[in-house]
Amino acid sequence: MAVEKIQVPDLGSDDAVEVIEVLVKIGDKVSENDSLVVLESDKAAMEIPSPKSGIVKQVLVKVGDQVKHGADLVALETGAVAVASKPVPTPAAPVAAKEIVKAAVPTSVAKNVSISSIQAIKVPDLGDAHEVEVIEILVKVGDVIQVEAGLVTLETDKAAMDVPSPAAGKVVAIKIKLGDKVSAGSIILDLETSAVPQQVDTPAAVPVAVPAAPTASVPITSTAPIMVSGTANSVDVYAGPAVRKLARELGVDLALVAGSGGKNRIVKEDIQGFVKSHLQNGKAAIQTATTGYGIPPIEDIDFSKFGAVEELELSKLHRVTAQNMARNWLNVPHVTQFDEADVTDLEEFRTAQKSLADKKGIKLSPLPFIVKACAQALHEYPQFNVSLHSSGTKLIHKKYIHIGVAVATPAGLMVPVIKNVDQKSIWQIANEIAVLSTKAKDRKLTREDMEGGCFTISSLGNIGGTGFTPIVNAPEVAILGVSKAAIKPVYKNGVFVPRTLLPFALSYDHRAVNGVDGGMFCTYLAGLLSDIRLLIL
Repeated sequence: MAVEKIQVPDLGSDDAVEVIEVLVKIGDKVSENDSLVVLESDKAAMEIPSPKSGIVKQVLVKVGDQVKHGADLVALETGAVAVASKPVPTPAAPVAAKEIVKAAVPTSVAKNVSISSIQAIKVPDLGDAHEVEVIEILVKVGDVIQVEAGLVTLETDKAAMDVPSPAAGKVVAIKIKLGDKVSAGSIILDLETSAVPQQVDTPAAVPVAVPAAPTASVPITSTAPIMVSGTANSVDVYAGPAVRKLARELGVDLALVAGSGGKNRIVKEDIQGFVKSHLQNGKAAIQTATTGYGIPPIEDIDFSKFGAVEELELSKLHRVTAQNMARNWLNVPHVTQFDEADVTDLEEFRTAQKSLADKKGIKLSPLPFIVKACAQALHEYPQFNVSLHSSGTKLIHKKYIHIGVAVATPAGLMVPVIKNVDQKSIWQIANEIAVLSTKAKDRKLTREDMEGGCFTISSLGNIGGTGFTPIVNAPEVAILGVSKAAIKPVYKNGVFVPRTLLPFALSYDHRAVNGVDGGMFCTYLAGLLSDIRLLIL
């Protein structure tokens, strides 16, 4: 008697699918076509049948495993005994019935065919961003698009980005709408693509037993729901794969949820309502927690009783910025150091380079010099180029120098990051500032444009003001706020002379940086800006 390993058949996709139920155990006798496990893809749940009769000697997967075509499922001792097929649940009782999507064991019928396939285009990897908002749909059903054509615009906490198409074809269905929240792997649209002639395997028909309805034949990508046994009171639950996946992610026991769909089917809205009702029960505790450290929230006032008012929704970027500022202010013990730099010579030099700047097509403002000077100061005082570990017991010292530059946009404040500033010339820095500022205002910054910062500069430039206290952009430990330069009398060599002075303020995290360090950093920075020849040493 031989022992064979039964494997996952061709499911029509190379994507991994999840094992959501194991239907056999060691010692079970199974017949040909008896179901072994239940797998769940993005679109359907399917039972994998045994291609042979035998006795289960080993179960090689467990619930939650991710498997692909060819993965081992069970070890089956074949030729041992003849066994009777397990009964298929009757569709006559819709409450107790289990809807079955059986995976076909492909029969390899090689044919030369030229086909047009439907490809589901998904949201690509967004790094650490999840549940991002769809703010624009760039195509419509019927559009013929090329590779890299923009499909939708998504807005993360920090930037808006276009999702390009990985293939050319015709848009046949759009699966999302404005305002939807999507993550990596969410389906954007279905694209009809032309395939070259090739040999393909023709799978057998896939039978589906529908509760209280005759058996029908549907493709394996059917989105038909599957009956799942609940855990509470052994109640059978009627819910689709996507709903069950959502329930698992939220930790919801489906047996406790009332279904509002046909034949008491549970839909996503039922899960969301169930979670919402439980959250509202603890609303007071949650509200206190979200304000930070138990600080009581500011109560709303009905301002309309004093005069005309208008409620305006904050943009998502504005909301996120506000949350980050509150988080940073509450968590970081701030100290702010004020100083001035005599930039008279810097301004004379910068003005003298105007014709060369025009020739290069670059606007040479004071900011590139400030960025370069800060990079040198970070190199000289590496205690500013750190982040605190969440344990509070160690510092993470960075061996690179990336500096963020705050840019005001109509949607809110954004901070693109210039990488390896210490290795770049003033001209290169000026050019990058211009490019990143334009991308920020056009909302075209990518995630890579905004990550990795060691230190931030917020410059008010010519807006005005003599000083302000910038908030540290955690997990960085320091930020420089630059105000408007002004001509003031300075006492030199026994007389008062007019000099251009640039006021700046350094805010830092007092847990990582002490006051002496802050004073030395400011003095060193002021010296660099007063004599830019020091930048080449």
